[in-house]
Amino acid sequence: MAFFLFFICCLPTLAISLSFSIDYDNNCFMKDGKPFRYISGGMHYFRVPQYYWKDRLLKLKASGMNTVQTYVPWNLHEPIPKQYNFAGNANLTSFLEIAQSLDLLVILRPGPYICAEWDFGGLPGWLLKDPSIVIRSSQGKAYMEAVDAWMSVLLPLVKPFLYENGGPVIMVQVENEYGDYIHCDHQYMLHLQQLFRYHLTDDIILFTTDDGSNLTAIECGTLPSLYTTVDFGANTDPSIPFANQRKLQQKGPLVNSEFYTGWLDYWGTPHQTRTSKVVADALDKILALNASVNLYMFEGGTNFGFWSGADFHGQYQPVPTSYDYDAPLTEAGDLTEKYHAIREVIGKYLTLPDIPIPPATPKYPYGTIEMTKGPEVIDVLTKLSPEGPVKTKYPLTMEQIGQYSGFAWYHAQIPPMFSQSERMLNVEGLVRDRAIIYVGRLRQRTLNRTRGESNATIIIGEFLDLDILVENMGHVGYGENMVDPKGILGNVTIDNVQILNWDIYRLNLDNVVSNESLFKDSYTDFYKTDNAISPRFFKGVIPGVPFGDIGFDFYLHLDNWGKGVVFVNGRNMGRYWPAVGPQQTLYVPASVMSMNQHPSNLVILELDNAPCDYPETCLVKCSTIPVLNGTTSPIYGTAKTTNKALG
Repeated sequence: MAFFLFFICCLPTLAISLSFSIDYDNNCFMKDGKPFRYISGGMHYFRVPQYYWKDRLLKLKASGMNTVQTYVPWNLHEPIPKQYNFAGNANLTSFLEIAQSLDLLVILRPGPYICAEWDFGGLPGWLLKDPSIVIRSSQGKAYMEAVDAWMSVLLPLVKPFLYENGGPVIMVQVENEYGDYIHCDHQYMLHLQQLFRYHLTDDIILFTTDDGSNLTAIECGTLPSLYTTVDFGANTDPSIPFANQRKLQQKGPLVNSEFYTGWLDYWGTPHQTRTSKVVADALDKILALNASVNLYMFEGGTNFGFWSGADFHGQYQPVPTSYDYDAPLTEAGDLTEKYHAIREVIGKYLTLPDIPIPPATPKYPYGTIEMTKGPEVIDVLTKLSPEGPVKTKYPLTMEQIGQYSGFAWYHAQIPPMFSQSERMLNVEGLVRDRAIIYVGRLRQRTLNRTRGESNATIIIGEFLDLDILVENMGHVGYGENMVDPKGILGNVTIDNVQILNWDIYRLNLDNVVSNESLFKDSYTDFYKTDNAISPRFFKGVIPGVPFGDIGFDFYLHLDNWGKGVVFVNGRNMGRYWPAVGPQQTLYVPASVMSMNQHPSNLVILELDNAPCDYPETCLVKCSTIPVLNGTTSPIYGTAKTTNKALG
């Protein structure tokens, strides 16, 4: 009995002994009282199917890494104000539990801003209902109130998973690369620090990350009370950014929070790669300095749905669906030469775990899929927007009508005085981001933000309907142009006459994809018509695998298709645009496929030019091999007037 009482009394002491701290005198982390160095891999739970989380984390552990780092995207978890999503791929606590079950530590980066080439840098689109909102600043009252409310939901969920509370989370980042933003607002950072401390604990390490080559950015992005870390890639001599870290963080461990194993892509520009040798050699140099490091990325994953973001470096640059990043694991989680090169380097500094490396996930070539025509978008507006249009005298942005991603349809009447004439249509302030213009229900022109196109010549007949389908290709998520509302931002004029009284439809593509009846009508007019390039839905059936009870990963090849969106079993797989590249295939994970040898439904929204003049050419190919480095066609430039129907 005495021993039992002694054991019970000691339980709190055992719990308290869990600690993760910084030894400033010896420039190292301390884990449970012992010196510790983390080697981490970046993996975003929201970019990898939940079905594969354990597989990817096992591969991370087998590489010798002891920690996984992830962002938390606010917009995924609060897509509509006060409506929270922590299910499926948004199940953050499940991800943390799996990591802990594998004895992996976690570095959490909850923002509120994350960048990550994710839509709006992780901020929710509904913040942009007010186009004049001030974000990432203590001067933005509405923004700060929204941040406080969100963190009061998120951080209490995280608190039980802190290492000192028996969980895997050893460090939490405050904001992200704030020194690169236009505001150098230390009051903002101080507010976030206090907010995090209030909802977490006084002992958890709060840190910042900024560009290691830019001392001014580091100074603006941190506080003396936050641990300062830096980021840099394989082509940088690590002594330079670490010297800059030391100017702000005189003592404590050296940390590269984003060591770039590859790089991101943009539509219309060549696929980016970094060689295994360059990355492995650079990692060796970092570890030789006894630094802790996070490899960004260990696996890049996929921007499923409409979650891919955009950058703005002098011009708007949208990001593709694939976030492969030329990482050690491919987009589908397969091992690469780079994985083995990195593992060999890690083995010089840490003992590699005695566990098998999981193999590549199985792939299956589902064959060639015959597609059949479905309805044109213009014919199913009431199905896509069953609540009806928002009626307004002047155009509103997509966010102002509650459409935070995807598409919106603008409709108005052309004044009769323009009947039977050729005129100049102008959209004030550029469309954001791509607009297909119909006159009299026939597609006439396409305006592209990437080309600076704001006007076009249109031919007006006797039918005076003006329709504009606007695509949001991703909110800007980095730099000074982040306040990036979508749709039509200003007046629309024809020969300087303002067009008034608009009906604006929020297009919910799920309403068509899940509605079988819309595809029961006959749309077999395969031969070209005057409206052959009008955005249209197509449907096909992917056959079930003739063995087993599960589906398999594969890639959709859309070589001859133009631009659009793919749905498999109602799940949005993301955008395709092989006409501009570099991405030519779309990754489809096994988790979305039908089980027990049942077929799966494939729906495509083609915006431009489907290869469907004839049934025998209306095809989509399935493959086990991705193509991410295809030929590119420039989509950037400046144009004052366009007469092109396609962009």
